[in-house]
Amino acid sequence: MSRALPIVMALTGASGAPYGIRLLEQLVLAERPVRLIVSSHGFRLLRTESDVQDVAGLRAHIGETAFDRYVTVYDDADRGAAPASGSSKTAGMVICPCSMGTLASIAAGTSRSLVERAADVTLKERRPLILVPRETPLSAIHLENMLRLTRAGAVVMPAAPGFYNRPTSIAQLVDFMVARVLDHLDVPQTLAPRWGEPTDADRAD
Repeated sequence: MSRALPIVMALTGASGAPYGIRLLEQLVLAERPVRLIVSSHGFRLLRTESDVQDVAGLRAHIGETAFDRYVTVYDDADRGAAPASGSSKTAGMVICPCSMGTLASIAAGTSRSLVERAADVTLKERRPLILVPRETPLSAIHLENMLRLTRAGAVVMPAAPGFYNRPTSIAQLVDFMVARVLDHLDVPQTLAPRWGEPTDADRAD
């Protein structure tokens, strides 16, 4: 049943727009309903890092037909929207990328926006919550907030791609992280080879 439920996805102002765009692309490709929330700083990030100007640009990038079929966009200022209620069933939530300000607000339970309220709801309903921060170095406050959220049930997954697969492009580094997120959302993926499993090149030999 969970596979038919929507996944709440948010993009905030931390660096890492390519991660968010690629994740949304893969969720749509997997035919998963997505409830998308982009903060004002998230839109600024999309423009700065990926030349995606607005929702229309994101829709064009993903593919208009698929976007319209699987993605529902919510205004971050609308704290009365469906993702703000625990009675609205979902398969979980991912914030990719997740700014440290957003992470701190979720850790404190302040819920100033729909992104933060949706994350608060996800935690209280004991649903999967995945946060993908991108910050370095990390202060003691950052680490304490991450620990608090981890103890509350969230999965904190810093955008730290691995190199053991010998990546040769930025796209492969992005796919490494997106693959890990998809695994934790229980969405099938073949973006990156799994450790100890044969690759396509191995099978060709």
